[in-house]
Amino acid sequence: MAKLSQEDLLAQFEEMTLIELSEFVKAFEDKFDVTAAAAAPVVVAGGAGAGAAEAVEEKDEFDVILTGAGDKKIQVIKVVRELTSLGLKEAKDLVDGAPKPVLEKVAKDAAEKAAESLKGAGASVEVK
Repeated sequence: MAKLSQEDLLAQFEEMTLIELSEFVKAFEDKFDVTAAAAAPVVVAGGAGAGAAEAVEEKDEFDVILTGAGDKKIQVIKVVRELTSLGLKEAKDLVDGAPKPVLEKVAKDAAEKAAESLKGAGASVEVK
């Protein structure tokens, strides 16, 4: 097999859904026994300041929770399928079973885009 350039790999990753990319990362971590998590910054503080520093730590993984389908259930099912690459039955079951998570442990910008897409289709959404 020919060696792929960085540009070729990035082009392949651009075509993947978030779920496919997540599965790839898990497989990569298992194969090479590594962790893809970013290194956490080290906070050096003493006394009462230590508790405050922990409270300020910003959350970097968010869950998009579908709390209701609204009036346009079919549109919401279409958006859920786009976001998750689920089949029609699975997406319908997810929408019917609300409140349920649509996306879990995604970046803030991805969570906000997904929430906006779902709200645009008429769903009620929570980002946690």
